[in-house]
Amino acid sequence: MTDMQNLLEARVTVVGLGIEGIDLVRFLAAEGARVTVSDARPAEQLTDQLAAIERSGARLSLGANRVEDCAGAEAVFVSQGVPAELPALRAAEAAGIPISSMLELFLDRCPAPVAGITGSAGKTTTTALVGAMLEAAGAPHVVGGNIGIGLLSLLREITAATKVVVEMSHTQLARIARSPEVACVTNVTPNHLDRFSWEEYVDLKRRIFRFQRAEDRAVFNYDNDVSRSFMDEAPGRVYSTSRLGRIPGDGAMIEGDRIVRVTAGTTAAVMRRDEITLRGDHNVENVLSAVAVAGLLGVSEEATARAVRAFTGVAHRLEPIATIGGVQYVNDSIATAPERTLAGMRSFAEPLVLLLGGRDKNLPARALGEEAVRRCRAVITFGEASDLYATAIREAAGSARVTLRQVADVPSAVQAAAELAHTGDVVLFSPAGTSFDAYRNFEARGRAFRDAVRSLGGRR
Repeated sequence: MTDMQNLLEARVTVVGLGIEGIDLVRFLAAEGARVTVSDARPAEQLTDQLAAIERSGARLSLGANRVEDCAGAEAVFVSQGVPAELPALRAAEAAGIPISSMLELFLDRCPAPVAGITGSAGKTTTTALVGAMLEAAGAPHVVGGNIGIGLLSLLREITAATKVVVEMSHTQLARIARSPEVACVTNVTPNHLDRFSWEEYVDLKRRIFRFQRAEDRAVFNYDNDVSRSFMDEAPGRVYSTSRLGRIPGDGAMIEGDRIVRVTAGTTAAVMRRDEITLRGDHNVENVLSAVAVAGLLGVSEEATARAVRAFTGVAHRLEPIATIGGVQYVNDSIATAPERTLAGMRSFAEPLVLLLGGRDKNLPARALGEEAVRRCRAVITFGEASDLYATAIREAAGSARVTLRQVADVPSAVQAAAELAHTGDVVLFSPAGTSFDAYRNFEARGRAFRDAVRSLGGRR
């Protein structure tokens, strides 16, 4: 087996040339490995990616994921989202070739303990909040995850004293054989059932703490059934958070009108709940998770509170875009599952015009339809899942009156919303489906929404 600590002259193949693949190629080449890049896309679809690695000296094998590129390597590194059933990867497994990933290599090489955060929803906001708390405390830190920066490129900034916080997706967790020293699960709800069974998906989330040692620590959302069930399985010290009641040990919770941190059974007030600027109960839960994790990283209550008071959110997550003609437009493109759209809707008391669409992930839409009928003045559906969501609205509506309109795409949905919304309404772009019917990620879809809203700027 190839020694992952010494890759000099090792024959390695990187499968998938996205952000992770670029990060891997650069790092492995700098380590002296002989790198082959395997990507099913042709060169003309990878112009920017190839420019990013042009100095690496990597051999390119494009247009297909060829079995010989993986089966003939000494180690294979896979970008998240690459299907495990890919024949080239199956061949490597059959040959006993180690298969690793950016995240696993980062965990192996990182000289400081790592705090990892996962969840079906809230992991990016929670990660960003912990980063803001460390910033407020003046602690040396790095924050990584699905934020457009490869983790391996951060290693040169990290010393043993650095606080390291990493968002970890289920597809990243699939390729690790060790867990971070601090693990946090914000929640686990049905998601990605177009690619995994429910049991497989839950098991992927479980990996964030599965390989922990007795001295490691894990934080779980006590209000979420699956996350709470993990508390009995974690091999390290267990902490919890709750928005709804008392926690059984240490962690963070709501006590009266205050957010409190519990340490060794002693309660310390952090801040008032109404000082949180983020909308929605789900964001209160994110704050609680961040409060607990930051406490384990040594951040004081005072610095924690200052960070939360100043935190206005992360792009594409209930992001206010503009108020035009008395109508507020909000970008929640991150909502790629009905559960997330429900949380977004429940964050507003104002009448809603809801934009639903994208590509379905084989998730139930009944509860979404029922809540939309109760809460919305109008619903506009678009994209591949337009018929699916429109049917859910019609079935839930019965004799209730809710305006339903189906359109082709995001710009058309924004135009329709502008026509249907009244002064005082919120137009909520919270699609419930993935972006992959029309955009390569939810960020690109969110930017399309922003652009479409800004094109309305002349309306009053």
